[in-house]
Amino acid sequence: MSAGSSASTLARVLVLVVGALTIAPVAMLAFGSVSEGLDAFGAFTLAKYVAAYTDPALLKVLWNTLVFVLGSTLLATLLALFLAYLNTRTDIPFKFVFGVLAIVPMMIPHLLFSVAWALLLNPSNGLVNRALVDLLGLQGPLLNIYSLPGMIFVEGLLNMPIAYLIIAPAMASFDVSLEESSRVCGSSPWRTLLRITLPVLRPAILAAFVLGVVRALASYAVPRVLGTPGRVDVLATYLYEMVSTGFSPDWGRAAALGMSALATSIALVWVYRALTGESSRFVTVSSRGWRPSVVALGGMRLPLTAAVALLSLFIVVLPVAVLLYTSLVPYSMLPGAAAFAQMSLRHWAAVFDDPTSLLALRNSLLLAVGGATIGVLLSLLIAHVTVRQRSRAAGALETLSFLSFSFPGIVIGIGFMWFFVRTPLYATVWALLIGYIATYLPYGVRPLASALVQVHAHLEESSLVCGASRATTLRRIVAPLLVPGIVSAWILMATMFLRELTLSVVLSRPGSEVLAVQILAFADDGLWGRLSALGMVMIAISTALVVLARAAGSRFKAGMAAG
Repeated sequence: MSAGSSASTLARVLVLVVGALTIAPVAMLAFGSVSEGLDAFGAFTLAKYVAAYTDPALLKVLWNTLVFVLGSTLLATLLALFLAYLNTRTDIPFKFVFGVLAIVPMMIPHLLFSVAWALLLNPSNGLVNRALVDLLGLQGPLLNIYSLPGMIFVEGLLNMPIAYLIIAPAMASFDVSLEESSRVCGSSPWRTLLRITLPVLRPAILAAFVLGVVRALASYAVPRVLGTPGRVDVLATYLYEMVSTGFSPDWGRAAALGMSALATSIALVWVYRALTGESSRFVTVSSRGWRPSVVALGGMRLPLTAAVALLSLFIVVLPVAVLLYTSLVPYSMLPGAAAFAQMSLRHWAAVFDDPTSLLALRNSLLLAVGGATIGVLLSLLIAHVTVRQRSRAAGALETLSFLSFSFPGIVIGIGFMWFFVRTPLYATVWALLIGYIATYLPYGVRPLASALVQVHAHLEESSLVCGASRATTLRRIVAPLLVPGIVSAWILMATMFLRELTLSVVLSRPGSEVLAVQILAFADDGLWGRLSALGMVMIAISTALVVLARAAGSRFKAGMAAG
């Protein structure tokens, strides 16, 4: 078989595999929404759509969802703009530290971040609320995190890193001579900002905003931890309640409503792709005429540094510190001599003596390490085909591999449930593994595709001409050159798998528990000490996976250089 025919065969096989992973659960969701009874292949009916969209509670849920999604996304985008401008365009000190802190929240699971703020600001015994009551002599709590504003605040902080990673590169490559020309022509700084800077950055800002909307729409951890106690339902929690409460879960009505959420999310992702593609129309860096510039902050340097430090405290230090503190004290106590005197490892011991927690830990490690490895291997093949081939199969593969980026976890979890329910995989860790790989495939494909673009095709062609097979070329030539991309993809997928919640709460059953589901169970039972201890274990494992993956990548590169 020739190299060309084997490549096209690989592309077609990958289309079938990725199509099964991404299209099958969507198809099952669609079938289930128009099928009579609990089966996905019953008699055709629209009764489930009628029941879903005539529910009197739906209007309030949709309004809460709209406010939550737009409010948190606006907050995330504004914070990202603020940090990106300071870190890329000004003389603010500690740029590297603040730049790293801007993306560290990506490493903290959303569930733990939400729980940490609940421990700080819940109205009954939140540490900050209790301190304010004692300090100011108040009759009741000043702040209530179990509210729509509280949800917006926490979700905005969580989504800020993604917006920052989109906006900061565009801000860094912006040619400030355009702004200088505007000022020379007599424009004020505000007019220059509105007429020059923001229009040039518009694709990046809009892309960050649209992606934030997609992520907030799919968010489950924040609404579950902070919205449910305050009876603030958004679409994700509303759907989950349909399939998790009562003696007869309403999977069909949830599927009917989930189809709208899925269609909205897919449309937004295509808008995002169009916006990122449009950015080439706004190129301001070329081979000549561009130079970086640093804006002097003057008297505002110290106040702005303090503001960024305070923001870093909110998004990194406080959440981790309160989890560690809560894991060591016997019950909710304000920090002080009495609290420190009673600190112990009793909650940690209880976690490691709990068979369910140990099972969840084992399952999560298996999914993170094994699942990420399988996911990266599949992603490498997909990236190679989509970058190197120009065919209909390659185009279809690129579309399919990006499609799952738009899947809201709860919604697609319902589709996977129907997909697995009549198979031996139902209620097993293997169902979670397949669901994770299908849902998070873009996180592996994107870094590898970006890295593969930097490797010239002539290297592969030379290997093939010398008689090596395509598999040997991929293993001996391409893969070693892609080590940074492979490490990045593996880290992304491993950390995503380790902390995954939204898909897991639908597919997980007794015997297939994972860390995020067990942490949520502790939260439901009010076992905050055990929750915090298990959460710190999750953060430690996530950090260890990142460190070990980077060390392995560096060692491999050093070995290649020495060889």
